[in-house]
Amino acid sequence: MRRWQSAWRLIPLMAVLAFVLTGCGLENLTALDPKGPVAEKQLSVIYLSLIVMIGVFAVVMIIYVYVLVRFRKRPGQTGIPKQVEGNHKLEIIWTVIPFILLIVIAIPTVKYTFELDKDYSKDPNALQVKVTGHQFWWEFEYMNEKITTAQDLVIPSGRTIAFHLESADVIHSFWVPTLGGKKDTNPGMTNMHYLKADKPGTYYGKCAELCGESHALMDFKVKAVTPEEFDRWITSMKTPTSAPVSAQAVEGEKIFKDKCLACHAIYNSTSKQVEGGKVGPNLVDYADRSTVAGILFNREPADLKNNLKTWLDDPQAVKPGNLMPNPKNVPGSKMEQSLDLNDQQINALVEYLAGQKQK
Repeated sequence: MRRWQSAWRLIPLMAVLAFVLTGCGLENLTALDPKGPVAEKQLSVIYLSLIVMIGVFAVVMIIYVYVLVRFRKRPGQTGIPKQVEGNHKLEIIWTVIPFILLIVIAIPTVKYTFELDKDYSKDPNALQVKVTGHQFWWEFEYMNEKITTAQDLVIPSGRTIAFHLESADVIHSFWVPTLGGKKDTNPGMTNMHYLKADKPGTYYGKCAELCGESHALMDFKVKAVTPEEFDRWITSMKTPTSAPVSAQAVEGEKIFKDKCLACHAIYNSTSKQVEGGKVGPNLVDYADRSTVAGILFNREPADLKNNLKTWLDDPQAVKPGNLMPNPKNVPGSKMEQSLDLNDQQINALVEYLAGQKQK
């Protein structure tokens, strides 16, 4: 009996700890701070359901406490109170009230379900973006503009973005909490999704479907800019980068063409065209991105090269389970394939990639 009493005492403690754990969340990864119409509609349904549940809980608890107090056993009372069974009026009341509450919740839920399932793939005013989930990175293709990039998704604010969601390997889930709910990317099929950002800003996204060893590190950013800034960005993405100037960067370009071009696409400084494979992330505009590998943040000017060096020294240590061969031999690494580069060659690659900026 005492053991049960001790266990019951732990319930308030566990409730407090559960409440405290909510502080571990990131404010930029929450559905409770909507920044677009899709997220606002979804949050309104959440709030409505919450209000109804709190109301039901409050009424039930008030009646429960009243009955406990009003009909408790009195001193000197003996015997069992008269048993009453069946009350048509009460039965009708507690059947009709839940039905009405369900209708109240169902009306906006069904309404928004159909609204948010709208297909904008044929809308000439919507920006068409093909999203492909890979282990463990995101590829973004601007279908009409013929531009491909990765990790940083640039969109115009105030404009509907029609997403064509696909997967190159396993099931992933595309999720930008402040802009709208998640949607799966499935191998062999295309799922349609749409979002809109009300104002310019940076919104954080994640994969929301367990997809492998580095699922928790499969992050990306959505950068909403003004329509004018977006047009300038599109123009810059179609403008070839300058040829490498320093001897180290020139050496890095040679190494990249020899070792990396089979998997990664980049601007060829000679042909002025985007060339390369599609197995790995497209590296056009790489030095303009906010992160390396989606998780190493370039907050200061020096961070880009430092993060590139960290990544190229041992990709498996940064993002375990990724499919990139080790640039240099790493004893005990899970990735057996290696490009056999030395530190000098790694530094040359860093210098070359750090120069991949759009003018």
